[in-house]
Amino acid sequence: MVTDSIADFLVRLQNASAVGKERVRMPFSKMKESLAALLARSGYSGEIKHPAPGILEVELRYGMNGRPAISGSRRISKPSRRLYRGAGAIRPVKHGHGLLVLSTPKGILTGGEARKGGVGGEVLFEIW
Repeated sequence: MVTDSIADFLVRLQNASAVGKERVRMPFSKMKESLAALLARSGYSGEIKHPAPGILEVELRYGMNGRPAISGSRRISKPSRRLYRGAGAIRPVKHGHGLLVLSTPKGILTGGEARKGGVGGEVLFEIW
């Protein structure tokens, strides 16, 4: 039984890309679909499909040299400890080479989008 579905989502993406898989399947949820869409929009993953009811399939992306687009991630806000940041406290990840993902009143946003929109929220994870 998975108690932290976002951490499970990140681990599945990271493990599948580390062994060179083309796509990864996982149980469907609207949160995972939103996160996958944000990662696709940011260039960390590819196309999102629903091959069967209750299944989410995410295509993985690789660079020209075969290195995975996702090299690491860190879960920040956890079920046991929620962390929030205001718009002014959002900073770049890995000197601008990573992505901060937040859950805001305007939906799931990257750190840059949240800063531009002037909204803060729960800091879900960093990915690079």
